[in-house]
Amino acid sequence: MLSLKLVALLACSCLCLAAPIRREVPQEHSHEPILTSVRASLNLNNPDQIVDPVFALLGDAAAAAGAGDVTDLACLQQVVADQAFTNAKAAGDVDGMVNALIFRALERNTGQVGLASELCTETATNAEIAALTQHQDPASTNAAATNKAIALELAQQIASVGGDPQDALKSGTFAPGNLDDTTGKGNTCDDANDPNGCIFTQNLLVADATADEINAAVAGVSASNAASAASSTTA
Repeated sequence: MLSLKLVALLACSCLCLAAPIRREVPQEHSHEPILTSVRASLNLNNPDQIVDPVFALLGDAAAAAGAGDVTDLACLQQVVADQAFTNAKAAGDVDGMVNALIFRALERNTGQVGLASELCTETATNAEIAALTQHQDPASTNAAATNKAIALELAQQIASVGGDPQDALKSGTFAPGNLDDTTGKGNTCDDANDPNGCIFTQNLLVADATADEINAAVAGVSASNAASAASSTTA
């Protein structure tokens, strides 16, 4: 049976999401498979009482409704990814660790097209998560170079835990929107009912790098202690 606190939080979140908050086109469900995996990992142990990982991909006004005990909303995405990674590592779940890494690198909604999201200044517990930041709006300044660097770093971290570094490309975002489009409509999608992720099924993802660039970035990277720990857990 749901607690009164959880019911209140869910009700508040619905109201906040329904309110006319000015923000970029909704896209928090675009990478739904990643979100689903991180939700499962986070739910194994959720000390901050975060309502759902999806809140970490919203702008501050909406994110606050589901942030639980996290007060620095710029760091909510990192906190979710960090805890999900910790839980997946303890469970020996390499796929869970990989998806937590990808989640950390996903673009977060902002107040308008072309506006970059605020970076977290806190340090994550897991070095693999701490090495990452989120993708930025593709219409923001230097977004292509910024997002490419994030994808290549993500590939290295995925390789370090024994995952497929090419999965880093799944963190990519959409084609740039028009800065003069006041409707907020652009090249995004947002479908919570598409379990495969609408950015993938609708072929909207713009790759940040080539497969060869990913391979070059991870050359010499070997699986770290995190992968070894996960392997020993499942042995």
